[in-house]
Amino acid sequence: MIHASLAGLLTGLTLIIAIGSQNAYVLRQGILRSHVLVVVSVCAVSDLILICAGVGGMGVVVSRAGWALELLRWFGVVFLGWYGIGSLLRALRPAALDASDAPREPLLRVIAKATAFTWLNPHVYIDTLLLHGSIAATYDSARWGFALGGCLASIIWFAGLGYGARLLAPLLASRRAWQVLDLLIGCTMLAIAAGLALGGLG
Repeated sequence: MIHASLAGLLTGLTLIIAIGSQNAYVLRQGILRSHVLVVVSVCAVSDLILICAGVGGMGVVVSRAGWALELLRWFGVVFLGWYGIGSLLRALRPAALDASDAPREPLLRVIAKATAFTWLNPHVYIDTLLLHGSIAATYDSARWGFALGGCLASIIWFAGLGYGARLLAPLLASRRAWQVLDLLIGCTMLAIAAGLALGGLG
């Protein structure tokens, strides 16, 4: 069981650390110290649900529901494109933001965005439901230990990213620094959206 949990932890960290739209959003909210606990919780709990569903066998169902992933893909393209363009527009009129006086978005809007970044990304279903589920199945009776490790990886990663991001705040006290950050986030979102639109899920 311990071996399976460690394998799940390492697998989870490997899959989640790649810079993507969800991580970029958590990072930005962490730097602004805006509803960090809520954002971290939404992302982590979503991962826990998906990982457990994958280990429980939902991955087989998802692999046969090509139309559902296709629908999610295009919703993701639209959402990521919209957010990416918004980030680029912010970069055109940068402001020096201090976490203490940064504008805070309404809680419900933050929850909606964090949820969208997670559930509208079809790759999250491949990583959690299909990959986690497939690898966990090789551990037979210890597969839930593998799931435990994967869930722990998500909690550690999102909490570390969200709360550790504030260490970058002093570096982002200038207009130019925020301009660069928003440019990077905008380009990341648009690149992922273009990848989804042009390359599908392959």
